[in-house]
Amino acid sequence: MRFATASLVSASLLFREASATLPPIIMKGSKFFYENGTQFFMKGVAYQQDSAAAGTSTGSTKFTDPLANADNCKRDVPLLKALHTNTIRTYAIDPKGNHDECMKLLDDAGIYVISDLSEPSLSINRDDPKWNVELYERYTGVVENLSKYSNVIGFFAGNEVTNNGTNTPASAYVKAAVRDTKAYIKANSKRWMGVGYAANDDPDIRASIAHYFNCGDESDAIDFWGYNIYEWCGKSSMSDSGYDKQVEFFKNYSVPVFFAEYGCNLPSGAADRIWQETTALYGDEMTDVISGGIVYMYFQEANDYGLVSVKGNSASTMKDYDTLKTRLASVQPSTTSMDDYKPTNSAASCPELGKHWKVKGETLPPTPDSTLCDCMFESISCAPAADLSPKDFGSMFGYICGEAPDLCTGIHGNTTNGVYGAYSMCNSKQQLGYVLDAYYASQDQASTACDFKGKAVVQDGKKNSKCDDMLASASKANEFAATATGADNSSGAGAAETSESVASPVPMRNAFVWGDLVIGLYAVVAMGVGASMVLL
Repeated sequence: MRFATASLVSASLLFREASATLPPIIMKGSKFFYENGTQFFMKGVAYQQDSAAAGTSTGSTKFTDPLANADNCKRDVPLLKALHTNTIRTYAIDPKGNHDECMKLLDDAGIYVISDLSEPSLSINRDDPKWNVELYERYTGVVENLSKYSNVIGFFAGNEVTNNGTNTPASAYVKAAVRDTKAYIKANSKRWMGVGYAANDDPDIRASIAHYFNCGDESDAIDFWGYNIYEWCGKSSMSDSGYDKQVEFFKNYSVPVFFAEYGCNLPSGAADRIWQETTALYGDEMTDVISGGIVYMYFQEANDYGLVSVKGNSASTMKDYDTLKTRLASVQPSTTSMDDYKPTNSAASCPELGKHWKVKGETLPPTPDSTLCDCMFESISCAPAADLSPKDFGSMFGYICGEAPDLCTGIHGNTTNGVYGAYSMCNSKQQLGYVLDAYYASQDQASTACDFKGKAVVQDGKKNSKCDDMLASASKANEFAATATGADNSSGAGAAETSESVASPVPMRNAFVWGDLVIGLYAVVAMGVGASMVLL
């Protein structure tokens, strides 16, 4: 892997903390604290251009790292500080970028950072979810890059990935990302950094999804819960906005809860926002349960949610900036001393399967393991041709999995029964090699069974004693998966990779990497060719 060793990460972290201005934020129970025991409330602003609010799309698959441009940070950080901001949220950063100067400017201004781990083309797709090696490397790369800055609070492993009752299976893959990112932090960092999830407020799933990410073993569960909520618009009240119901629901939640986005721009646009909800957010009715919030958003763009208008190198504050500044200057949230705080809340029970929830209990997809995937691919006797285009993967998956679904359980996951194939976390080429080899073996290695019009080739599978135990364990897991699922491959079909993938923009939509095409091809091939082997 391209990442530094654990010792190097820890060394850079300790060096940065030794010279940092800001002390790290820590979590105790359902509250955040400074190291000195004073309670911490987020007074945050979303800070990233070309990012969409409330599930909408900007149509872009590219992003600009907001922490990599020192000139922009020099322009914007003073305005954030003057606004009484103590936290920013970024939706995508470059894990290979240099963030030293921006992070130092933020540190000097007393501003912490929470960053999403994904980016538009590398994120968990709600319609064809995966948690694989490529995503793992992206997510841990972000952690490694930012872990050396003491003013990083933590990360979001997903943002509105499951946004209604039709795509709840995606939550299992996001929770697996939470588990593995937390494990990476624990192994490579000397301090706490949290990993959470940011959810929309869908009435059909709001309770189930909040309970799901909080349930089970602590090492698998979120460290904090973010809500993207836009229910308080203009002049309203706790009851009319439903904020009172949010407080009631989360009063027994065992980890911190905050608004990951808020700032309704209705009825008359961003400039006329009066920020009445900000006063409520830091008032006595909410502060015992909700740890502040993050305003959407700094930049004024086409969606009209901005606090600041930026043109070239100049930035001009808008009317709602001044209004929010006045509100934040006047709030005085009641605080609890960390020493006096005795947490009593416990983790939630996992939600039951039902009409609007299709994820079983505490079983999660496997941790991505590039070594296992490489071992498997090197061992197979029938492999994809070296020059095979990813666009051809779908028809080959479709034929084999249509003809013999049991051969494909090793690359699939079934969230309703909690059974996942050992190779469900490998990349699409490796998964195709696995099913090609399984099909070849099922046909007694007939010469015609590894051809597919020149798209597959016979090779001498390499034997590596270091791989034997891993491959044996994976084989047993896949045998169990085939038995447990009854060849039900309805979730997690092996999607083809392509450089022409279509992705919705950060932060609200996840990368769409040919998932629907592959599923469609499964159906077309299975119905169109039947038992005849027209692809061979």
